[in-house]
Parts: sequence; C-alpha cells; structure tokens
Amino acid sequence: MIARAGAVLRAVAEDERSQLRNRELAVERLVASLREALRVRRPRRATRPPRKAAEERLAAKRHRSAVKRLRGPADDE
Repeated sequence: MIARAGAVLRAVAEDERSQLRNRELAVERLVASLREALRVRRPRRATRPPRKAAEERLAAKRHRSAVKRLRGPADDE
C-alpha cells in the first residue's frame, strides 16, 4: 500500500491568496491521496470475450480483406 502512495508524500497548494487556506487545502489533498493509497482494490477477474463478439470481429476482418482485394489491379486471365 505504501508503494502506491510513493516514497515521498507531498501536497502543494497555491490556489488561494491566504497561506492558512493553502495549508488547509494541502492537508486535505494529502489526506485524500493517503486514503486513495490505502483503499483496497478489488482483484480483476479475467474474462473472455463472448463467442458472438469474436465471430463479428472475424467477419469484419474478412470484409475488410475483401474490400482491399478489390482495390488491387484487375486480374487479366
């Protein structure tokens, strides 16, 4: 979890004219980044694309191949 936050934590705020307000904003940002680093992420579940999607992708590839084949020179047999 510490690796996600980084070796050095730094929060910079120069949004307001007031030094006190900038310090408050910097602390808020630091807390937010620590919260994000400590948040437990769900593990990614590996999935496969549906068969229909694979068939459509291959059909589109065949169609593009046919279109490109038609662009070539005419066959003189």
